[in-house]
Amino acid sequence: MSDNTMPYAAGMGPVPTPGQTIGPFYHFALPYEGGERLVAPGSAGSIRLHGFVTDGQGVGIQDSMLEIWQADGSGVIPRQPGSLTGDPGAFTGFGRISTWRDGGYSFTTIAPGATSKGRAPFIAMAVFARGLLGRLFTRVYLPDDPETLANDPFLSSLDEDRRSTLIATPDDDGSFRFDVRLQGDRETVFLQFPHHEV
Repeated sequence: MSDNTMPYAAGMGPVPTPGQTIGPFYHFALPYEGGERLVAPGSAGSIRLHGFVTDGQGVGIQDSMLEIWQADGSGVIPRQPGSLTGDPGAFTGFGRISTWRDGGYSFTTIAPGATSKGRAPFIAMAVFARGLLGRLFTRVYLPDDPETLANDPFLSSLDEDRRSTLIATPDDDGSFRFDVRLQGDRETVFLQFPHHEV
């Protein structure tokens, strides 16, 4: 594991204590072992979703935290418990990771199926970071079916340049890259739900 892909506090020696810095500290207590693996790497149908969380200047944000929720490959939303226990035989559709020192992250999961007819499948993502009063919500769409993406009611309601901030890009190795830009050029589209304060 390179220095840039280590968890925020790992291997840093003495670090500022809560009395010296302003929290919350997302690398402490909230991430759990295996939270980035919704399925085993290399298993049938597995994909890697990775990218960076960046600020308005394009600088990676260390110590932010991402949570994802998704349907399985058939479009069924899992209801069983067990996300925090890391049961390798159970797909719960939930994952959590703290970003690395350079703001990077990587999940191993499966491509979700559509949860309703006529809508493109997506992965729901929540973003936590220092400086945010609350979490931000967005969606990650995979670029597998351009026609379905073009006809999705939600995506088609957005301007084309804004819509593209929600669609992951394929890499040569078969993985998918999705960067979360909190501000600035190509800021990610964030969603607001009823009773959700931003």
